[in-house]
Amino acid sequence: MADPSSYRPRPGEIPDSPGVYRFRDEHRRVIYVGKAKSLRQRLANYFQDLANLHPRTRSMVTTAASVEWTVVSTEVEALQLEYSWIKEYDPRFNVKYRDDKSYPYLAVTMNEEFPRVQVMRGHKRKGVRYFGPYAHAWAIRDTVDLLLRVFPVRTCSAGVFKNAERTGRPCLLGYIGKCSAPCVGRISPEDHYELAEEFCDFMAGRTGTYLRRLEKQMAEASDEMEYERAARLRDDVGALKKAMEKNAVVLADATDADLIAVAEDELEAAVQIFHVRGGRVRGQRGWVTDKVEEITTGALVEHALQQLYGEESGDSVPKEVLVPALPDPVEPVQEWLTVRRGANVSLRIPQRGDKKALMETVQRNAQQALVLHKTKRASDLTTRSRALEEIADALDLDSAPLRIECYDISHLQGDDVVASMVVFEDGLQRKNEYRRFQIKGFAGQDDVRSMHEVITRRFRRYLAEKEKSGEWAGADDTPVNGSSPGAPLAAEDDGVIGGPKDDDGRPRKFAYPPQLVVVDGGRPQVAAARRALDELGIDDIAVCGLAKRLEEVWVPGEEDPVVLPRSSEGLYLLQRVRDEAHRFAITYQRAKRAKRLRSGPLDEVAGLGETRKQALIKHFGSVKRLRAATIEQIQEVPGIGRKTAETIAVALARSAPAAPAVNTATGEIIDEEEPDTTGGSSGESVSAGLPDDRRGQET
Repeated sequence: MADPSSYRPRPGEIPDSPGVYRFRDEHRRVIYVGKAKSLRQRLANYFQDLANLHPRTRSMVTTAASVEWTVVSTEVEALQLEYSWIKEYDPRFNVKYRDDKSYPYLAVTMNEEFPRVQVMRGHKRKGVRYFGPYAHAWAIRDTVDLLLRVFPVRTCSAGVFKNAERTGRPCLLGYIGKCSAPCVGRISPEDHYELAEEFCDFMAGRTGTYLRRLEKQMAEASDEMEYERAARLRDDVGALKKAMEKNAVVLADATDADLIAVAEDELEAAVQIFHVRGGRVRGQRGWVTDKVEEITTGALVEHALQQLYGEESGDSVPKEVLVPALPDPVEPVQEWLTVRRGANVSLRIPQRGDKKALMETVQRNAQQALVLHKTKRASDLTTRSRALEEIADALDLDSAPLRIECYDISHLQGDDVVASMVVFEDGLQRKNEYRRFQIKGFAGQDDVRSMHEVITRRFRRYLAEKEKSGEWAGADDTPVNGSSPGAPLAAEDDGVIGGPKDDDGRPRKFAYPPQLVVVDGGRPQVAAARRALDELGIDDIAVCGLAKRLEEVWVPGEEDPVVLPRSSEGLYLLQRVRDEAHRFAITYQRAKRAKRLRSGPLDEVAGLGETRKQALIKHFGSVKRLRAATIEQIQEVPGIGRKTAETIAVALARSAPAAPAVNTATGEIIDEEEPDTTGGSSGESVSAGLPDDRRGQET
């Protein structure tokens, strides 16, 4: 690990001008390429205190052994040079979008004497017109098969063409009218070239001209009673319309545009692109990349634009590029796109109308692509096995942790403190064994103490289950938090039935021990979990913590964290486990808070459901009037008997009436008589309904 100060340029050496810089490692390999409007200001950011750097940036500067730069005249030149160097050096710390497949294009070889229509993949060639990309090659062949009725352009290979030219006999397509047979001289090179141009015009979206021409010819043939010719033209029109239907109209103004959407999380980003030509979606493609550097959505968009148009020119760069976020600054990128196209290019975020609606569709596709990528990665058996082995090696475990439990604490400024427990077995979720807890040992906000309580309660229950089944009879008799090891616990089940069963068929909720306990947090939370296990006499379960900010793995008793490689499948699995625990905890916390905010005095009445509560409020108009009613009056409500009415009266009498509202301008006491449809008291604070960002932050 290199010290960045050992290769830091001296003050004044770095020019204050646009340029591109390269970090190299000790073997002179380029590991990062970047551009800057001011090289001096940008490079100074890398040579500050390592503690202030993002962990990925810190990893890059400590891997590097030198830095060099090249000065250019403008930011556009810097953008072009950065793209060229990323393609040339393939630096490991740069974001690189990699296709998981080679997308097929419909290509027309206009650089040949007799242009040919075919499916092409890979690098684009000069003088060839491309349409797409398409998701599948068969989609191209279906479209071409329909269009060859009207535009019988050559589709055969060079070998087939030369053989037909030598023998004087066309191929089958020439006999059935789907090729104009230039190989045997049925059409001149000039006419065939014009036919190929018409094919390209139709594919480019200029469809109305040809449809109107064919319909006019069909009508003329019908008027002249040439019904067979009219029928052929009718079929040609139908084929063109069917080909057009394969690409639905999405923008009514015949727009040529590319729409780019990005879906991302802390680890990866998925990019989806829709190519719209003539108002129709002509192609779609996408990538998924690891976020190996600290990067914003705008920067991800900029990298995607470089990938898309770095080797394109002319009409391959559309007039309009719609994105979810603009690069910063946007002017050099827009100017670069204009240079590539040779005409003005609009780079913007759609704000309203059809384009915004289509962008939302592209965004959904990007999100689905990211989810699918993660699902494939998580479901692969080999990948999961490698992840578990990497975790075992990193934590120095005797064997792979086949069962992992992860715990997270969630609260809102110390209120409604809850915890979650999620279970992964063999790298996969076991949702029927998820559990959730209310923190009842104390009040207030203390994540470390909460973690200690949850781990204690969960594993005391485990010991109790073992003792009950006769598997273990030596539980520690030392009480924890004032209760014995076999005492019932205050854990709340999530309502999902599953897991091992007792003899009476009831689920044994905590019967299986994990090989690894993961806590969401750093050294303090890990120490609390380890202390809880030690107090229970459990020493055969490993503990670690994953700190979200730096993605570092903490183990008990160690001063420094375990740093797993950024590409490690083990780290990816730990992050999935931690994120799932956080999701489960915060969902429970929000539901619990919402229930508390909606609660009122009637919620304290045992056996009184929502239907009868609503009936009471509807009958009396408010909780205040219900509190003033007699037992006989309460009995008048349908479904309320004598015993229930007495219970309601007692519950309302015990609950203190809300303080009266006061008009602060006049000092007048306002008598609240508004109907209360929630079952809460009429004097509840209005702040309870404020959105989360007005009341505090959840954790």
